[in-house]
Amino acid sequence: MPEPTKKDDGQPEENVAPDSGDGPSENSVVITPKEAKVATKDTEAIVTVTEPEAAVPIPAAGAPQPQPVVIVVTEIEPVEGEVTDPQPIVTEPVENGHNEPAPTKAQKRVEVTEVKEEEPRTSKVPDKDDDVTASTPSPPPPAEDGSTPKKLSIDLPNDSDPESTRGRKDSVWSMEDGQPPEEIDKQVDSPPLSTLLIEQPQSGSINVGGDISFVAKVEAKDLLRKPTIKWFKGKWMDLASKTGKHLQLKESFDRFTKIHTFEMHIIKAKENYAGNYRCEVNYKDKFDSCSFDLEVKEVAEGSQSIDIRSAFKRSSEGQEDAGELDFSGLLKHREHKQEEVPEVDVWEILKNARPDEYEKIAFTYGITDLRGLLKRLKKTKKEEKKSEAFAKRLEPAYQADKGGKIRLVVDLADPTVELKWYKNGQEIRPTPKYIFEHKGTQRIMVINNCQMNDDAAYSVTAGDEKCTTELFVKELPVNIVKQLEPVKTTVNERIELECEVSEEGAKVKWMKNGVEVPTGVRSRYRVKSEGTKHWLIIDDATKDDTGTYSLMATGGTTEAHVQVDLKPLKILMDLQSVTVLLGQPLKLNCEIYPGNVPGRWYKNGQLIQSSERINILHRAKNHNLDIESSTIHDAGDYTFVPEGYSQTLSAKVHIIDPPRVHLEALNVQDNTVTIVAGNKLRLEIPISGEPAPRVVWMKGERVILDSGNRVRAETFADQTCLTIDIAEREDTGNYKIVLQNEAGEDTASVKIKVVDIPDPPEAPLVPDVGGDWCTMTWEPPRYDGGSPILGYFIERKKKQSSRWMRLNFDLCKETTFEPKKMIEGVPYEVRIFAVNAIGVSKPSEPSKPFIPLAVTSEPTMLVVDDVTDTTVTMKWRPPDTIGAAGLDGYQVEYCLEGTDEWILANKELTEKTRYTITGLPMEGKIFVRVKAINAAGASAPRTTQHSILVKEVIEPPKIRIPRHLKQTYIRKVGEVVNLVVPFVGKPRPKVNWLKEGQPIDQTISIRNSDCDSIMFIRKAERKHSGKYELSVQVENHIDTAMLDIQIVDLPGPPQAVKIEEVWGTNVALDWNPPKDNGNAPIIGYTIQKADKKTMEWYTCIEHYHRTCITITDLVVGNEYFFRIYSENMVGLSESATATKDSALIVKEGLLLKIPEYNDRDFTEAPTFTQPLINTFAVAGYNATLNCSVRANPRPKVVWMKNKITIIDDPRYRMFSNQGVCTLEIRKPSPFDGGVYTCKAVNDLGEAQVDCKLEVKGGFTFFELMKRGVPLHLIDKYMNESKTSEKPESEKKESN
Repeated sequence: MPEPTKKDDGQPEENVAPDSGDGPSENSVVITPKEAKVATKDTEAIVTVTEPEAAVPIPAAGAPQPQPVVIVVTEIEPVEGEVTDPQPIVTEPVENGHNEPAPTKAQKRVEVTEVKEEEPRTSKVPDKDDDVTASTPSPPPPAEDGSTPKKLSIDLPNDSDPESTRGRKDSVWSMEDGQPPEEIDKQVDSPPLSTLLIEQPQSGSINVGGDISFVAKVEAKDLLRKPTIKWFKGKWMDLASKTGKHLQLKESFDRFTKIHTFEMHIIKAKENYAGNYRCEVNYKDKFDSCSFDLEVKEVAEGSQSIDIRSAFKRSSEGQEDAGELDFSGLLKHREHKQEEVPEVDVWEILKNARPDEYEKIAFTYGITDLRGLLKRLKKTKKEEKKSEAFAKRLEPAYQADKGGKIRLVVDLADPTVELKWYKNGQEIRPTPKYIFEHKGTQRIMVINNCQMNDDAAYSVTAGDEKCTTELFVKELPVNIVKQLEPVKTTVNERIELECEVSEEGAKVKWMKNGVEVPTGVRSRYRVKSEGTKHWLIIDDATKDDTGTYSLMATGGTTEAHVQVDLKPLKILMDLQSVTVLLGQPLKLNCEIYPGNVPGRWYKNGQLIQSSERINILHRAKNHNLDIESSTIHDAGDYTFVPEGYSQTLSAKVHIIDPPRVHLEALNVQDNTVTIVAGNKLRLEIPISGEPAPRVVWMKGERVILDSGNRVRAETFADQTCLTIDIAEREDTGNYKIVLQNEAGEDTASVKIKVVDIPDPPEAPLVPDVGGDWCTMTWEPPRYDGGSPILGYFIERKKKQSSRWMRLNFDLCKETTFEPKKMIEGVPYEVRIFAVNAIGVSKPSEPSKPFIPLAVTSEPTMLVVDDVTDTTVTMKWRPPDTIGAAGLDGYQVEYCLEGTDEWILANKELTEKTRYTITGLPMEGKIFVRVKAINAAGASAPRTTQHSILVKEVIEPPKIRIPRHLKQTYIRKVGEVVNLVVPFVGKPRPKVNWLKEGQPIDQTISIRNSDCDSIMFIRKAERKHSGKYELSVQVENHIDTAMLDIQIVDLPGPPQAVKIEEVWGTNVALDWNPPKDNGNAPIIGYTIQKADKKTMEWYTCIEHYHRTCITITDLVVGNEYFFRIYSENMVGLSESATATKDSALIVKEGLLLKIPEYNDRDFTEAPTFTQPLINTFAVAGYNATLNCSVRANPRPKVVWMKNKITIIDDPRYRMFSNQGVCTLEIRKPSPFDGGVYTCKAVNDLGEAQVDCKLEVKGGFTFFELMKRGVPLHLIDKYMNESKTSEKPESEKKESN
C-alpha cells in the first residue's frame, strides 16, 4: 500500500484499498487510472476522485513538489473514535474453514491523496494481479510553503473493515478468501456434485517461511480423457495464473493404477497465505469439490533491521503477487524476523548513481518496483544531500508502542544554529508531552505517552535546511480476560452474554454463527459496555436465537453456545365443529398456553392467508379465525398449528343453504324459451343448495324422468338440465321445476314455445310482360309457422333450365313484384318463398311460363337519297336495339305539307333500308317517316326534320381521289391492282378511262356505279405502267383526274464485269449497269468472291452504289473469281455476272510457276465413321443421338423411328455440321422409346446406322389418361414398363 501521509491533527491517514473478505460487511477504496472510488457494501458510502492522469510520475531531482489534495469520506452514521494502525493477526481456523476477522476500532479515517503534476506524465497500466493500491500515486510530504491541503472526510465503521482486509499487502495472496466487490452479490453456479476425488487435500499448518504440499487424486478407470482441475484461494481467486516462486502446480498419471495425481506446493509461505482453499475437478457433466485450510504461524520477534530491497521488491518478481508496494511492510519487518539480511546498501548505491543507471541497479539487486523506489529515493536524496547544518539526520521512520515514548535525535554541525521541530507542518512547542533535550551537538525531542494522533510526519529545520521522518504508533492487542459462558433458556426469556477484555473502551465485535450481530436502533440485540466488561443482551428470546455467539477482539476470540427451547404447550380450549347457514358469519377460536406462541390456520391442508373477508387474530392466549360471510367453499376441515410444536387443533365446518332455482340466468322475457321445431333444446338452469337438493321436472301432471329418450331431465352439482333432442309442436307448454333438501323447498316454471317455418304460398300469377320485365302477384301462405310473415323471396329460371336464381336479397314486404333484366324471347318461370323469424318456407309451385318481348328502337339516320320530279328515294339505318323478337321489316309513310294524314307508301313490309316513294305530285312538299316492325309491334317512327321538295336537282360531277392515289401507285409484276375512285354528281355521270390519250387495254377491267369507278388488273405486267386519265361528265359539266401506275420487276445482271488490276492482296473490279433496271432505279450492287479451289461464294460487300471497287485483304497464294448482283427496290437480280478471268494473289518479288496437277476425284458414297449407340434416357429430360458420316457430295440425312421417317415433328430437332449428325429428342416420354435410324443418301449411294433408345421413369396410368393417350397404347406401355423392371435373372428364367 502507498506510504501514509500525515493530517494536520496528527493522525496518520492511509490510502486504503482493502480486499474483499468473507466477513459480514466490506469496505473498499478503489483508485482507477481516471477515477478513484471508495465503496462499501453495507453502508453504501461511495466517493469518486478524478485525477488528471493515472500514471505514477518519476520526478527529477530538484523538481517542485506537487500540492496534495486530501479527501476524507464520512459514513452516514459515523462512530467517533481513535485510529489504530492495523496489525496482522493470524487466528485459528474455525469449523467452516474460514478465518474469523479480527476486531477493529469503531471508526477509521481514510485519506485519498490526489497528486497534480505540472509536467506531462506517461500512463502505465497496472498489472491485473496487483492490488488496487499499486495504481495509486504515493503522496509527497507537505509543501514547504505551508499551504493548507483540501480534505473530504471518510469515516468508515470498524465492522466493515475486518483485519483480514487490512494486513500487509506484499502479494496478491492478501486477497484472502473474499470476492471482488462487484462480484459479492453474484450467484455462484456450479455443476451438480459427484464423486471424482478418491483422495482429497487435507488442511495443514506451517510456520512463516515454511513449505507445504496439498495432494488430490482422481481415479481414471471410467474417464476417457484427463479431468480438469482448478485450485482456488477463497471463493474466486484462481491460482493457475499465480504460479511462480511461491506456488507450483504439478500433475502426474500412473498407467498401472489409472490414477491422476494433482499437487499444489506452497514455498516459503508468508503469514497472509493463511486461509481457506478449494480444489475443483470437472469431467464433462461430473463435478467434485473439496475445501481445506492453511494455517501460517508467526515466528519469534527478531532483529528490527529493514531490508530495503524486500520493501521495494514486488512479490515473486512478476509472478503471483507482483506489482505491490506497501510501506506498512517496513514496520512489519521490525516485528518479524527477516528472511535474509541485506549484504549491500542499495540506498547508498542509488544515491551515488546517475539517473540513467537506476534501472540497471534495480535489475542487479532484484528490485522490481522501480517506480516506488524512485519516488522514495527522490525524497531521500533531497534530504540526505550533504548538509551544512546537520551532521546526522533523522532516521527515515520510527515506531513506538501506544502509551510509550520515542526519542527523535539529530546531530548538528553548527550547534549555534536555531532549531525548530514540526509535526505535519505545524511547529511544536515544548510541553510535558514534547520535551526538548540538548547533549552537545545532539538535539533530542522526546514524545511521551504516544497515542494514535502522534502517528504523523515530523520534520526539523536548522536555518534553511530541513530533514523529515515518519512516526508510526503501534496499538497493543486487546486480550480476552473473561470467556463467554454457555446459556440454556426458553422462549421469551432474557439472554445476557458477558465478557471481559484487557483494556477499557476497547472496540470488539459480536458474532453469531460467524456472522456479525446487527446492533442498530431497530435490532433485537443490544450491546452494552462498562469499563473492560462487554455485554450482549437479547430481551425476548426466540428459538431462532439458538446458535454459537462469539466476541472478537484484536488479541483473541471467545465463544459460547446459546440454546433456546420452547415451553410446553397446553390447550386451554380446543376448536369446536360448527354448522353455519350460507352467508352467515363463521367464527373459530381456541386458547393455548403459552399465549405468545403464534400459529397458522389450515383448511383441508391448505394454508389460510388473512384477507378482506378472512380475519385472523391473535390476542394473548386466544387465536381466532373470523369469516364475515360464509360461502360453500368455506366448508371443510380446519386445523390450527402452533408454531414450533407438533400438536394441532382440528374442527369441521359444515355450510348449509336452502335450495333455489336461478331462472334469472336464462335471461329471457317472461321465462319463455322459444325453440325452432326440429332443433335440439338443452335448457340449463343454475340451482343452489347445500346439501345438494333433489330436483323434479314436470309438464302438467307428467313427471319427466332422466331415462327418457327424446325428452329427459338431468341434474348436476350446480345446475339442472332439460333436454329435448328433436323439438316438436307438441312440446309447447309450461314446465315446472321442484327442488327439495333438508334446508327447504323451491319451485319455478318455464314456458317452452316451439315455432316452425311457414307453409309455401300458392303459385304466383304473371299478368303483364315487357321486353325484359314482368309483373307478378301472389297470396300469403295459409300457415305462418307460429311467427308473423316477415317477407318473401322471389326466384326465377329459364323454362328449359333447372337452375333457379334469387331476384331479391332484401325481403319483399308486399305480395307483388316486378322482375327485371330478363332475356327477350326466352321462356321464364317464377316462384315464391315465405319468410318468418324461424326461417324460409319451401318454394311455391312455379308460375305458368311466359316470354318477355319488346319492340325495336326507332330507325336511325333517315336521309333523302334521291329526288326526281315524281319520286323521292329515302335511306336509313337499322335500329340501334332490335331485341329478341327480331326485325320483320320497315313501314314507310309520307304526309303532304299542310296536312296531318300519313299515307302508307308500302303496303308490304320492306326489309331493305332504302325505299323509293312513287306517284308524288311534282314540286310538292312532303314529310317522310319510317317505322321498324317485329312481333311485339311497331317501333317509334323516325321522321324527317324538314319537308322535301319533289323536284330533280343537277349536281356537277366531282372526283374525290384517295390520298394513296395522289402519288405514284407502285406494284410488283404479278400482283393484283384494284383501284377504287369515288365521285359525286347528278344525274348519274358518264365515266371514261384513257391511258396516255389512248383507250385502255382489254386486260384491264373497269366497273362503274353511281358514285365510284373501279379499275381491276388480275395480274399486273410491266406494260400496264403509265399515266391513266379518268373523266366524269354530267351534261355539260366534266371533271378529270390523273393516276400514275408503275409496275416494277427484278433488275437484270450487271454488264462487262472485269478485273482491271491485281496488286499485292488487292483486286480492282469494274462493270457497267444492267440493261434492264426492272422499271425501277438501281439502288446498289452486291459483290461476292470465290476461291478457285472450293468455288464457295462469300459476300464481300452489299448495297454498293458505284460501278468500280477494290477488294482488299485477299489471301496470298489463292486464286479468286468474282461475281456481281444488281439491286433495285424489288430485290437482287436473279443472276449475277462473273469475271471470265481469275485473279491470282502472288507474293511480291517472286515469280510463281504453277505446276499442272491432275484433278483428283473426291466423290465418295456415304460411309458412317461413328455409328449410333444404344442409349437410356430419363423421361422428361432431353436426349440426343449422335453419329458421323463421310460423303462427297454432301449427303441428305434422314432420321427414322421404327422405320418411319421423322418429318416436321416439333418434339425432334435435327442438326448436321461437318459430317456430325445429331437428333435431339425434347423431354422424351416412354412412347419415344424404340429403334432410331440415321440414313445418309447421295448420288453415289446410301448408308444407315441403327440404335435402340429406352426411356425410363415414365408416366402413371392416371397421367397418361389426362394426356389423352389411347387405351391400347397405355396398355402396351404398362406391359413394357413391367417387363423392363424385371431383373435380368427373371428375364433369363422366363426365356
